[in-house]
Amino acid sequence: MSLERETDFMRYRVSHSTRYDYAAPVSLCHNEARLTPRRLTWQLPEPTRLTVTPVPAVLQTRRDVFGNEVNYFSVQEIHQSLTVTAETCLSTGPRPQPPAVGAWEAVRATSRERVACRPYQLDSPFVARHAALRDFAAISFTPGRPLLEAAAELNQRIFEGFLYDPGYTTLATPVLDVLEARRGVCQDFAHLMVGCLRSLGLAARYVSGYLETRPPPGQPRLVGADASHAWSALYLPSWGWLEFDPTNGTLPGERHLITGWGRDYGDVPPLKGVMSGGGSHALEVAVDVEPLAVDPA
Repeated sequence: MSLERETDFMRYRVSHSTRYDYAAPVSLCHNEARLTPRRLTWQLPEPTRLTVTPVPAVLQTRRDVFGNEVNYFSVQEIHQSLTVTAETCLSTGPRPQPPAVGAWEAVRATSRERVACRPYQLDSPFVARHAALRDFAAISFTPGRPLLEAAAELNQRIFEGFLYDPGYTTLATPVLDVLEARRGVCQDFAHLMVGCLRSLGLAARYVSGYLETRPPPGQPRLVGADASHAWSALYLPSWGWLEFDPTNGTLPGERHLITGWGRDYGDVPPLKGVMSGGGSHALEVAVDVEPLAVDPA
């Protein structure tokens, strides 16, 4: 099974705008935004400009337990709409190449000893281990098979065997329903792969970010709009995290832009909050991932 990834160095401008229109006035709201791309050896973001309307009375920045940047803000005036826009420019280079890894059973035993990986081996609110997930993964994870070969095949099986259907699932759709229906969206497929790997005893996490779908010449268009995207990552002992995009059957490359990671979607939503008043609301989200001039290698 081939582990193919993109190789061109890329530069992007990302704009992510969210607007809420409420049926009734809101007197107070508290919110958290996870919209700032992570700084990594192969991903170099410039400072993110966060614009909130109405202007918040409080705006603070912190890191969560997973190391993601979180912008907390509080709007304390009466309002009937809320707009949050994050704008960032960033450059991305090739991901590090993984080392050769032996049989997956040995890796599982090693990773269990690593305290830092433990939260990614256990159940989380959106991803619970289950025998059905283990059995689905076991088709690829046969006894003694090399870990990367098995994981790549699982990634490809989800890509080939599941229908990308934006109208089928919601945030509340359980992973087992996705497995049975063989359809969903990137969030569902990322949760599915994470659940399969955890059900085998491996450490896997959920990755959130953006995907630039307009391909360079000669490369295929990836699935999904220029919007928030999600994929998964598997822990390799003594090396780190190797990412897989089951929505597209690839290893993430320069067109995958990371904002954060956690156990599942609940740890890295782009925006969440609570409010007083408002009643029902209408939501509009607009994301633009714009390629810029390519930096020299």
